[in-house]
Amino acid sequence: MDYKSDIDPLVYRRILLTVDEDDHESTARAFRFATTMAHDYDSQLGIVTVMENEDLNIFDSLTPAKLAEMRKHLKHVIHEYVKTAENMGLTKVEPLIYEDGDVDDVILDRVIPDFKPDLIVTGADTKFPRSRISGAIGPRLAKKAPVSVIVVR
Repeated sequence: MDYKSDIDPLVYRRILLTVDEDDHESTARAFRFATTMAHDYDSQLGIVTVMENEDLNIFDSLTPAKLAEMRKHLKHVIHEYVKTAENMGLTKVEPLIYEDGDVDDVILDRVIPDFKPDLIVTGADTKFPRSRISGAIGPRLAKKAPVSVIVVR
């Protein structure tokens, strides 16, 4: 058995931060953690958001102008996170915007294969923190993702 590999530092090189536009408080804490890790490890940081199906009613989802407005808003939000990360000294930051599906399914089925993270950082749900049925994707990602997941409280 090679004991040297067991004591080598575990360094993450590709960190994926999930951004929940509906829960700024938990996203802000996760952002602080992810940017600290990316800075300390000189890692690539992917910042992802997913346009949630639940954010649009059926009529808005059929209206091209409303969809374009939502896309533009999400692009602005992600750009602000990227700009803030770059102002903190990070040089390897990648914005990622996806749509068409449940957040955890999109991250598991599309984002992870595309970005290939070795760590996912997500915020804990602050809207309903005592709820037995969590609306946060963190616990679901931690259970299903093929990589390490940190849920920041």
